[in-house]
Amino acid sequence: MTSNMSVSGKQDLKKDERMMKRKRSDSPEPSCMSMKSDASMDPPVKFRDRDRDSSTVHRLQNKKSKISRNQLESIFKELEHKVITLIKNELKRFRKLVSPDYPACTEREVEDEEDLHSVREGALKITLHVLKNMNHTDLANTLHNKSVAFVYQAKLKSNLREKFKRINEGISQHGSSALLNEIYTELYITEGWSGDVNNEHEVRQIETASRTPATQETPIKCNDLFKDKSIRTVLTKGVAGIGKTVSVQKFILDWAEGKANQDVTFMFPLPFRELNLMKQQNLSLMNLLHHFFPEMRKLQLIDCESYKVVLIFDGLDECRLPLNFQNNERLCDVTESASVDMLLTNLIKGNLLPSALLWITSRPGAANQIPPECVDQVTEVRGFSDPQKEEYFRKRISDQSLVNKIITHVKSSRSLYIMCHIPVFCWISANVLERMLGEAESGEIPKTLTQMFTHFLIFQIKHKDQKYHQKCDPDPQQTRESILALGKLAFQQLEKGNLIFYEEDLSECGIDVREVSVYSGVCTQIFREEFGLHLGKVFSFVHLSVQEFLAALYAFLSFISRNVPEQQITDLSELSRKSNMSDFLRSAVDKALQSENGHLDLFLRFLLGLSLESNQTLLRGLIPQRGSSFHSEQETVKYIKEKIRENPSPEKSINLFHCLNELNDHSLVQEVQTYLNREDYRCLSGSSLSPAQWSALVFVLLNSEQELDEFSLNKYDQSEECLLRLLPVVKASRKADLRGCNLTEESCRVLSSVLSSNSSSLRELDLSYNKLQNSGVKLLSAGLENPHCTLEILRMRYCSITDEGCAALASALRSNSSSHLRELNLYYNNPGESGVKLLSDLLKDPHCKLETLHIKDNKLTRTGV
Repeated sequence: MTSNMSVSGKQDLKKDERMMKRKRSDSPEPSCMSMKSDASMDPPVKFRDRDRDSSTVHRLQNKKSKISRNQLESIFKELEHKVITLIKNELKRFRKLVSPDYPACTEREVEDEEDLHSVREGALKITLHVLKNMNHTDLANTLHNKSVAFVYQAKLKSNLREKFKRINEGISQHGSSALLNEIYTELYITEGWSGDVNNEHEVRQIETASRTPATQETPIKCNDLFKDKSIRTVLTKGVAGIGKTVSVQKFILDWAEGKANQDVTFMFPLPFRELNLMKQQNLSLMNLLHHFFPEMRKLQLIDCESYKVVLIFDGLDECRLPLNFQNNERLCDVTESASVDMLLTNLIKGNLLPSALLWITSRPGAANQIPPECVDQVTEVRGFSDPQKEEYFRKRISDQSLVNKIITHVKSSRSLYIMCHIPVFCWISANVLERMLGEAESGEIPKTLTQMFTHFLIFQIKHKDQKYHQKCDPDPQQTRESILALGKLAFQQLEKGNLIFYEEDLSECGIDVREVSVYSGVCTQIFREEFGLHLGKVFSFVHLSVQEFLAALYAFLSFISRNVPEQQITDLSELSRKSNMSDFLRSAVDKALQSENGHLDLFLRFLLGLSLESNQTLLRGLIPQRGSSFHSEQETVKYIKEKIRENPSPEKSINLFHCLNELNDHSLVQEVQTYLNREDYRCLSGSSLSPAQWSALVFVLLNSEQELDEFSLNKYDQSEECLLRLLPVVKASRKADLRGCNLTEESCRVLSSVLSSNSSSLRELDLSYNKLQNSGVKLLSAGLENPHCTLEILRMRYCSITDEGCAALASALRSNSSSHLRELNLYYNNPGESGVKLLSDLLKDPHCKLETLHIKDNKLTRTGV
């Protein structure tokens, strides 16, 4: 057809084409747009699971493979002639739009953009139509799917960018927000996990993590989670408030802004707290995605074979769905309706969208809801490292002189500094200390957790008028009622283990959901009311520790108000029925000690702190009367010391010392400090420490500002008793030097338990010059063969070990395929020929990691003597 055109016609056409190209280059829109109507198209190929449509995929692939490059060139040459004819009228209209004498104005520019958009849609529609008429349906479908994907990707990125670019740092909808990119501080995230569930109170886990040397872990950046192509599902765990959700938000924002993971076509965040509100519904996976992402409604199917998709499930611990992996039916069709629970379990198992990538976040206690075989990589958010804590304060507060004061103060209190691993606690501390150290407020600077949270609560109430531009102070009675109502909710939900609440939870506590703004208004930054994507309401406290503080405040207020009829609380546990303050606090101590996993540890610290008259004075607007707190304080201190002398577990003992700290009693720690201040090498030699003093010593050493890199028993006392008492310190150290300390097989038994622990930091152990004998080595070998053992270097020179002990060591190392031991030193023992052979054979075993063996005056390696 072009051969019949005149020369001038060809020139006009070329001119039109140049104009169209120039017009297109000025447009920020994608080069391919989808049709508004699919009426002129055959239905696209439906991509579901790989099993069901494998025949269709193979047929298409075979057909594609038959088209050579020359054939494609021929097809598109013919296509070019046909398309030029069909769009000739569009080219004329383009020429008219861009002509110099055409009047230009803002409205015209908008129209031009709309017309250009239509032309692109039309061009795509025509191309697809002609390709199908030419019987190249496979090429048409490929072109359609990819062009549609890019169009919807742009819409999705735009919406996610708007949704996630700002962050509410513990602030509800009433407050202000900040740009995430401006205040975001990179979190410390590590690879790997033993797979065991840690049900300990999360503050215990934070304290343990604070003692772990960073050199022992492999850090990983959020944007690199799916760098390994073999990984489909990543499970990230971390305690409440540690920064999991903010990490998810930054991950999504970086993708939406084009900064990272640009090989991903679609990213769908589906938080569990919002999925909970759909637990009664039956719908298909596509309908679920359309519900959360209305801009994707015209996308009928997701083709994970053609492009990469990431689904993000944040907050597994907030899930109220059964997640019945064993009994839920298999589901492979993304258009088939089922319960949300069935959709999730089939997604995670890989039956639905098997090529999609999944990221799940959870608190540690809930992580075991996902079967291990469904998880390819486990990571842990450790919160802020020590340098990151400082970075956070410096980013948040512009006055560097004030920041230096805040950092110095936080470092002066070990309990506050440890808690600052949690980003939310850094935010709380910054809120309080910025006002108090900035001289906006007067009074004693908080040094304990109770003081910090008390000041935080007071500021929320006191500064409410500033937030809402009100001149009058809030009504004290209304404030008290609101705090009591929130405290009751906190207490009841703490017992149930819930951090996220719904309308029915509030109703159970007598809170009228229609008046919930009264509660979130009084405590804007403590209690949050959020709106899900489908208008369902979700409520939460800004952090678990805030919930525990309010629960303790509620328990305390309920107890001291028990004789006032109108404030009688009938649904409290037996705590509130005690006759006096001393009994009340003693019962609380007992109840906390009875908890195996320490779930009431922080609650107890707050409750004891609130019993101090100084803290009650701060809360005088909420507390109507004060009892004889001085008397109960002394009795409570005495009772806690008795419990420490009973020698509970190290974790419980450490929390009791934190309790003494909340009561401002440091006597036991000071007693022990006098021993540690001695300049003698064996500072405890000849001393007779009481059980309470031993516990105090453990507390002091574990909470030292110095990193626990090496523990030397000789520094304290060369005795087995000293080792047994200080075992928690050994467990928290990277290297333990126990040479020549008169240790026996009893020491080997307890050290075996340390090696078997999944929370042990021990990497290097020296037991030389102790008469351990074969019996001791056999006990130690039980720890070496445990999969949790991470010991890398073991030295046992002059330990009276024969071939029998060597056989036990060889058996343990051979049976533990995950053993990390790379160096074993057995100089000056009696291994015999059989012992030497058994151990030296390990150097030839490709499955054994042992690299160096010192035995019989020889140093053996994998390369020889």
